[in-house]
Amino acid sequence: MDAPAAARAAGNESTATWRGDGAWLAVLAAGIAAAMHIWKLPGALAEVQGELSLSLVQAGLLVGIIQAASIAGGLPVALGGEVIGLRRMLVAGLLLLSAGSLAGAASPGAGLLMASRILEGVGFLLAVVGAPALIQRVAPPRRLDLALAGWATFHGLASLIGLSAGALFLEAAGWRPWWLAMAVVTLLPVPFILARVPPDAPARAAAWRDSAAKVRRTVSTARPWITGLVFACCTAQWMALLGFLPSIYQSLGLAGLWAGLLGAAIGGVNAVGALAAGPLLQRGISERRIVCCAFLAMAATSWATFAIDWTGQADGFLLQLLLIALFSAVAGLVPAALTRYSVGIAPPGGSVPAVLGLSQHIFNVGNFAGPMAVAALAAASGGWSTTWWMTCGLSAVGLLLLSALRRVRRADGSAPARRETAPEG
Repeated sequence: MDAPAAARAAGNESTATWRGDGAWLAVLAAGIAAAMHIWKLPGALAEVQGELSLSLVQAGLLVGIIQAASIAGGLPVALGGEVIGLRRMLVAGLLLLSAGSLAGAASPGAGLLMASRILEGVGFLLAVVGAPALIQRVAPPRRLDLALAGWATFHGLASLIGLSAGALFLEAAGWRPWWLAMAVVTLLPVPFILARVPPDAPARAAAWRDSAAKVRRTVSTARPWITGLVFACCTAQWMALLGFLPSIYQSLGLAGLWAGLLGAAIGGVNAVGALAAGPLLQRGISERRIVCCAFLAMAATSWATFAIDWTGQADGFLLQLLLIALFSAVAGLVPAALTRYSVGIAPPGGSVPAVLGLSQHIFNVGNFAGPMAVAALAAASGGWSTTWWMTCGLSAVGLLLLSALRRVRRADGSAPARRETAPEG
């Protein structure tokens, strides 16, 4: 056996000895901790706006700016993950998130707070872009569908924990102590990652050429690009709606602790939807069908939530709340199905982290623009009733892209991704 083959065999044996639920659960915990930095802001937004004198559009920029690093950095980080190692990259991301939260807590004005959110965005990107590939590597094969569906819950669980804990913390202490607390919480998964996730291979300078070739092969194919755009059509509208949900509640007369807790509950049901995708996939329902049904349901529920005037109707607020909860739940199906699809569409000699990095690059453009678009619509129309223009429009674009994705798959003669042998991350 030659040296490279021996090294690969040793790496596979090492990974096999580490496989277990503890490893992928540690990665999931890190993802939740990372995403909590996105969801620590919405409940505090009114307090931050008042203290720093931000306009509504500036507040939308503050909500979305954490995604700025992912807009430009998805592919470079994927390339770095191939060379440096996915575990090292995950830990580095958590450290940067903690540092950014500390800087944000000390911010005297909007400028430094914006800069700290960009630093948190870099940390978030490092923490999450390679995580599905790392889960694919360490999860037991019989648990892979469950593990990847579990990973798709990290945003929903982070919103549930972040918004609910944030509401309680903000009520008691204010937003700056909450930022300090998040700096500590972010570091809690690190010991478990070091203990349960297998170490990366030593970084080698020569590996940059091999990794760059893998990335080039991946980005030269159409399916990762289209999949990322479909992803963006879902996450942009969900992120925008959830990001401003406490502000929407306040406009309806519900403020303070209850607004934060209800926002947390709406975010939490997204995780329920994501988990529901696992059994659907195991029953043979295709990713395309799941995503198609999810987009139709998101369009219908968002239209009914915002286009109808519920203020004069009995139990109107409760019905509106149930519609938003249903929107959030069905939105959870999309990342779960597309994550499972994405780990199987890297071309021969390509890179799973590159597929995920490209998707991260694309859908974070939507995550960045979505909150600002909703804020601009609300500012122009004098309320939130026009929100459905964006949500229904993005759902329609997502459905068109699904048709294009199906044609591309037929053109290259490939099988559905979840029936392919997914390459190792």
